Amino acid sequence: MTGIDAADEAAIAAQLGRVPRGIHEIGHRCPCSLPDVVTTDPRLPNGTPFPTTFYLTCPRAASRIGTLEGGGVMKQMQERLGEDPDLAAAYRRAHESYLEFRGRLAEEKGLSVPEIEGISAGGMPDRVKCLHVLAGQALAMGRGVNPLGDEVLDELGDYWAAGPCVEPTSPGADDEATPE
Repeated sequence: MTGIDAADEAAIAAQLGRVPRGIHEIGHRCPCSLPDVVTTDPRLPNGTPFPTTFYLTCPRAASRIGTLEGGGVMKQMQERLGEDPDLAAAYRRAHESYLEFRGRLAEEKGLSVPEIEGISAGGMPDRVKCLHVLAGQALAMGRGVNPLGDEVLDELGDYWAAGPCVEPTSPGADDEATPE
């Protein structure tokens, strides 16, 4: 893994409950200092194409986002995309930014991933399918890139306020974890 030290890898493994795969670098750190988004290679080590470039790892944030999804937030956002051309245009730009980032990453790694060409994640550019991905992009690329991701972050509140989401074990202590 590029750009990942043993402590970060241990934290991410504790967050995910499994050995992380295909991580390029930390995409964003929570104010508690742990990674909460990883930037994932567009092709996993086993050869599988992987369109989710910005992968949310914090279980606390993920749980809160799941509650938002269960509460109908995606449906409301989807309706607004159909009614608000400015929002739809900004969401399309977020999709294009996602693709550009992943394209640069693939080029840097010397990867060709035609299976996911033109496909971002989270339902972009026309649907709202996964708030976790939208929040991951907003955290990793910064506010102002994905308007719906920004809204998800606003709804999350201070998910880090209770302290770190996990207490990672020492690097190498979790050798029994198996990759997905």
